[in-house]
Amino acid sequence: MSVSTHSVIRPFALAALFAATLSACGKQETPAPSPAPAPAAAPAAAGATPSTPAPAATSSDSSADKAAEGQPLKIAFAYIGPVGDGGWTFSHDNGRKAMIDALGDKVQTKFVESVPESADAERVLRGFAAEGNDIVFGTTFGYMDYMDRLSKEFPNVKFEHATGYKNGSNLATYDSRTYEGAYLAGIIAGGMTQSDVVGVVGSVPIPEVIRNINSFTLGAQSVNPNVTTKVVWVNDWFNPPKETEAATSLINSGADVLFQNTDSAAVLKTAQDQGKRAFGWNSDMTAYGPNAHLASAIIDWSPYYTKIAQDAIDGKWAAGKSWWGVKEGAIDIVSLADDIPQDLKDKVAQAKQGLQDGTLKIWEGPILKQDGTEALAAGQVADDPFLLGLQFYVKGVEGKMPGAN
Repeated sequence: MSVSTHSVIRPFALAALFAATLSACGKQETPAPSPAPAPAAAPAAAGATPSTPAPAATSSDSSADKAAEGQPLKIAFAYIGPVGDGGWTFSHDNGRKAMIDALGDKVQTKFVESVPESADAERVLRGFAAEGNDIVFGTTFGYMDYMDRLSKEFPNVKFEHATGYKNGSNLATYDSRTYEGAYLAGIIAGGMTQSDVVGVVGSVPIPEVIRNINSFTLGAQSVNPNVTTKVVWVNDWFNPPKETEAATSLINSGADVLFQNTDSAAVLKTAQDQGKRAFGWNSDMTAYGPNAHLASAIIDWSPYYTKIAQDAIDGKWAAGKSWWGVKEGAIDIVSLADDIPQDLKDKVAQAKQGLQDGTLKIWEGPILKQDGTEALAAGQVADDPFLLGLQFYVKGVEGKMPGAN
């Protein structure tokens, strides 16, 4: 898985690390059974899954010219997971549907789900380009090199890559500030924990996920300075059995409120089964554990997808770098539990307003690292390169980071 955009500068020194660990939410190497009922497949014009790539590439008119002639803008999506995963891919597909609702017959979409980050991805993406789609969205980091290559081969196609850092004249990148949703969830966790111990099921130890763990901790400590955070890593994006095991381990270690940076609802389900509390992630997961559910930190991709499609129709599309958050309507905290005290709900609302109007800076000093050394001095505000390269735990997060000496 808001309109002014924020320029994202990913340091190229991180490229090897990101490529090795497959950065960004929602990645999986092989399709897994869906934990949620998959939304009904739309008809071909609105998103049917193609079976085979189209033949050879042909040049196409510009998107604006096609719109002027009354032809719909053709848009294709490659998804890393199943649309019914209840999380990352589900939120992207909801964004696609919202774009259709907003633009109607001006757009024609299709998608392929559960496309692994392998040569299969290149086959699917090449098929999209070859059959004349005007815009191709790839929704996982592992598609980056394929899209970079294909963008040079198909200069008339607009490629949009989620969570990557490579750009070209017809290759744009986009991402969401998930750490803002993590911070808002942290405020609730800090006010609801009885043990002062919260737990996080981490996916892959890359800056994006570390940033979310730290921001969740900072949010919790903003209302309860005594909070400590335990982390269990599963080294996967979508693996319900591993996520369940990790959540159980955290509960056995004293955590009574759980958070996650993984894509299934397994953590919330485990909390429900064991009488603890937890959050949804990427989309509203209330239904998976209504008694355990405190709130869901969601990504809403619809503002971005709708804007990009409209820009292409208007002839205004440009290959930029976008990182959207609460301010742009891309990140939110929803479905707050009824038993959350009103004063705590008010604190969440105030923080959300602060993120919307820019008065709240989550990463403003003084902030200490886990070892007590200074990460940000008093009054110092982290810029995007700092956040994008984050490789440390803040004070209050327990345990050793994977790969640390």
